[in-house]
Amino acid sequence: MAKAALMDYDRALELFEPVIGLEVHVELNTKTKMFSSSPNSFGREPNTGLAPLDLGLPGTLPVVNGEAVKYSISLGLALGCSIAESSRFARKNYFYPDLGKNYQISQYDEPIAYEGEVEIELANGRVFQIPIERAHMEEDAGKLTHMGGATGRIQGAEYSLVDYNRAGVPLVEIVTKPIYGTEGDAPEVAKTYVQTIRDIVIALGISDARMEHGNIRCDANVSLRPRGAEQLGTRTETKNVNSFRSIERAVRYEIQRQAQILADGGAITQETRHWHEDTGATSAGRPKSDADDYRYFPEPDLLPVQPSAELIAELRAALPEPPAARRRRLKAEWGFTDLEFQDVANGGLLTEVALTVEAGASPAAARKWWTGELTRLANAAGRETADLATPAQVAELAALVEAGTLTDRLARQVLEGVVAGEGSPQQIVDARGLAVVSDDGALIAAIDAALAQQPDVLEKIRDGKVQAAGAVIGAVMKAMQGKADAARVRELVIERAAAE
Repeated sequence: MAKAALMDYDRALELFEPVIGLEVHVELNTKTKMFSSSPNSFGREPNTGLAPLDLGLPGTLPVVNGEAVKYSISLGLALGCSIAESSRFARKNYFYPDLGKNYQISQYDEPIAYEGEVEIELANGRVFQIPIERAHMEEDAGKLTHMGGATGRIQGAEYSLVDYNRAGVPLVEIVTKPIYGTEGDAPEVAKTYVQTIRDIVIALGISDARMEHGNIRCDANVSLRPRGAEQLGTRTETKNVNSFRSIERAVRYEIQRQAQILADGGAITQETRHWHEDTGATSAGRPKSDADDYRYFPEPDLLPVQPSAELIAELRAALPEPPAARRRRLKAEWGFTDLEFQDVANGGLLTEVALTVEAGASPAAARKWWTGELTRLANAAGRETADLATPAQVAELAALVEAGTLTDRLARQVLEGVVAGEGSPQQIVDARGLAVVSDDGALIAAIDAALAQQPDVLEKIRDGKVQAAGAVIGAVMKAMQGKADAARVRELVIERAAAE
C-alpha cells in the first residue's frame, strides 16, 4: 500500500498542535471468560474453547465473572480512578461477525472506574500526567482470518474464517481524556503511556500482557488544530495497534498525513484507520461512529455491579507501588547510572529486567542481555524485544555465562536458539554441544598444535612480547570451534612460556 503525501514532521508542528487520545484494551487472565464458563486460554485449536453463550445460541444467559470484576477494580485503583458504587453493563449494537450475539456486552454511561491519572516520563526527562476518563469492563470479540488474498487482509480476500475462542474474553478498556501539550513528543508519549499500562497490569498480575498475543492493544486517536485555535480538529482513530514501536510510528504518521491534507485545503474525515506494519502507513477503515450509532441500552440480563466498600479497601491495600516510585526504587537497588537506567526504560524493558533479576541474574547481566543482543535481534526481525524470550530464560542464560559454561559468543548462539523456539538455554547447550571446553588437557593439546605451527611464539613471550600470544589464542579458538575460554587459553600459553 502506497503512503499518502506526508508533510515534514517539524513543519507540521510549526503549523499545527497535535492532540492525542488513547484507548488501551487489556485482556484479563482469568481462568474463564467474562460471561460464560468457557476456558480463557490462548493458542487453542480454533473454536474449541466455547460455551453456548459464546455463540449467541437461543436461551443462553450471561453470568458476570466475579474475578474479572475484582481485577477491573484493582486496575482502576492503580490508575488513580474513583470506583463507582454502582456500574452496569450495556449492549453495544453493531455488526459483529466475530460475536455470535451480534452485539457486545460492554459498559457505557456507568463504568466501573472513572477520573484517574497516570504519570509517565520520557527519555528526555519530560514528565506528563495522563488524564484517564474511564476504565470499563467488556468482552472481547473473536478473531477473523481472511483467506485467498495476497496480503491476509480483508481487502482482496475471497472469504473469512471465524474463530470464536477469543469471543467473550474479559477486557478492560482504558480511555484517556484528550492529551494536550505533547507537541513533538506526541508519538513517544503514546508509546510510553502504553508501556506504563503494561507495567501496571503485569505488576497487578491481572494480564499476561503479551502484545503479540493481543493481550494489550491500543487505539490511537490523533487530531490537529491550527496554532492559536481553540476548537479541536477532527480526529482519526487508528485501531488495534499491538506493538510499542507501531504505536509511536502510527501517531507520527497520522500527524504528518493530516498536516499535509489540512495545508492543501482539505478536510480530515472522522474515521477508523488501519495500521500496516509492512509499509509504515495507515489506511482508511470505516467512518467513525458516535455513541448514538451503537444504540446502547442497559443489558437486561445482568444486574448492576455494586462492589462493597470493604472489597475496594481490600483491593486498594494490595496494590503494588506506583510506576514512578517503582522506577526510583529499582534504579537505586540496581545501582544504575541515569544513562544505564534510561537505556532500560526507553526500551520498555523495565519489567523484563526486574523479573530477570528476581529470577537470579545480576542487574548488570539482565540489562546487558535485554538491551543488547535481544534488542538487536528484535530490531532485525521488526519485533518487540520483550516478545523474544522470557525473564526466566534470560536469567538461565546469564547463570550459564557466570558459571563459565558459556562465553558471551556462545551465549549469543544460545540466545538465537531461544528466540527460534528451540527450548531453554540449557536444552540448547546440550542439543548443540555449545558448552565451553573446560578440560585443560584438551586445551593444552590444541595449544601445542598451534605452537607447532608458530614455534617462535614462546620466545617472543619470554622476551616480553605478551601480545604475541594472540595468534596462538586465535588458532586454539578456531580449533575448538569457539568453545574455549579465551582467557583460560591465554593463561595456559603464558604458563607454558614461563615453564620452559
